[in-house]
Amino acid sequence: MSATEALRSLAVSSPPSALGSRVPAVSCARHNATARQNAAVELLRVAPLADELAARFTAAGHSLYLVGGSVRDALLGRLGNDLDFTTDARPDAITAILAGWADAVWDTGIAFGTVGATRAGVQCEITTYRADRYDRVSRNPDVVFGDTVQGDLARRDFTVNAMAVRLPLRDAGAGRFVDPYGGMAALARRELDTPATPEQSFADDPLRMLRAARFVSQLGFTLAPRVRAALGAMAGEIRRITVERVAAELSKLLLGADPRAGVELMVDTGLAEYVLPEVPAMRLEIDEHHQHKDVYTHSLTVLDQAIALEDDEPDLVLRLAALLHDIGKPATRVLEPDGGVSFHHHEVVGAKLVRKRLRALRYPTHVVDDVAQLVFLHLRFHGYGGGEWTDSAVRRYVTDAGDLLPRLHKLVRADCTTRNRRKATALQRTYDDLERRIERIRAEEDLAAVRPDLDGNAIMELLGLPPGPLVGQAWRHLKEVRLNRGPLSRDEAEAELRRWAEEKLPRE
Repeated sequence: MSATEALRSLAVSSPPSALGSRVPAVSCARHNATARQNAAVELLRVAPLADELAARFTAAGHSLYLVGGSVRDALLGRLGNDLDFTTDARPDAITAILAGWADAVWDTGIAFGTVGATRAGVQCEITTYRADRYDRVSRNPDVVFGDTVQGDLARRDFTVNAMAVRLPLRDAGAGRFVDPYGGMAALARRELDTPATPEQSFADDPLRMLRAARFVSQLGFTLAPRVRAALGAMAGEIRRITVERVAAELSKLLLGADPRAGVELMVDTGLAEYVLPEVPAMRLEIDEHHQHKDVYTHSLTVLDQAIALEDDEPDLVLRLAALLHDIGKPATRVLEPDGGVSFHHHEVVGAKLVRKRLRALRYPTHVVDDVAQLVFLHLRFHGYGGGEWTDSAVRRYVTDAGDLLPRLHKLVRADCTTRNRRKATALQRTYDDLERRIERIRAEEDLAAVRPDLDGNAIMELLGLPPGPLVGQAWRHLKEVRLNRGPLSRDEAEAELRRWAEEKLPRE
């Protein structure tokens, strides 16, 4: 049998599963055919490296399997250059086998049985079979090395990640598909289920609940009813997980193809109450007398619309700002006597809440600052009216946004969710006008670097000042003049500085 034929037979050799009985025969057959084709293409691409590595393990008397997410992604036709393997070899033996083959080897995960390596631009992680036990207090397992691949697969988070392919791929006898928990059938249903009961799985590692939401976002999966029920009942267990790990999973969720679906799952199951409680808090009660837009649903729509405006890569800062831009509304809601509802200064309150929440999740300072500033500025445009802003106001808008201006453009446009087509068109045209004015002023002035026309050294020389607070005051005054009037000539700037000095500096 050729290598291609061996690979195409992988899914056929999958053992029957009770779970598979829930999948209609026609759809299951169609899925298996597609999965076999995907797997053949993806595994053939990595076969030279995988088989080379497997030959070294075989020569040393050990088995090697491609496992977990790598097998799932191969079946989905999206296998990357990060490959996961499992083996009966112990970590010291793995390290010895990799010596002289890998371009680089690292052992940061060796306490958990994992040795990492790179070869020809491909990153590999090889882990000894494990049969872990958990203390159910933290998520840290008591690492126990196992003896079989089936036992290793039993500890995996979801059945779609509990599949393996024995290597080498080019050996028809060895290249078999191992699927003891119905992962292929679950993949056909696009469903997340667990090898053990979900209660056992989530108790072992509560981060798996957030990973479920992440896979919903990334891969378009749904949750098996028992998994969804367990998630709702056990959501509070996520508090056992360090905030750094929670933030890492949340970021992956938000950067997925459909973050709205992941966020909705978190909110509906109660998980968001422990991760981003400000998001479910936006589900404000609406009564018949005080009508207003559903802030939660509006925010999810803004998230969708902001994603549609992204240029190339997913933008975490923009997506966080879109999701959180209105989190200040619950705290600022006022029911007006005329039946209306107001949220005065919710952008100010929202920016503070953003800082508090993202700092609690230990996001990097630049992410916290950027998201908070976007939330703070997202309403500024609504003062533009029909174009009444002066050029000074436009300069301030650009200056306050700084490097965030392209993202602010996207956020403001995404924030228009009205169903009134005429109103939506008018808002978009008005923002078009603002962007044209920005470009006109940018062409006339250096808007990318709005700064005083005299620097600190020139200020000290002209006024005879030593370094100190007065120089900073003079600099800030000239910046305000620059924003109001546009660029000044050298003579105009010096005259303005002397005028300021006459008024502000103490007379001798």
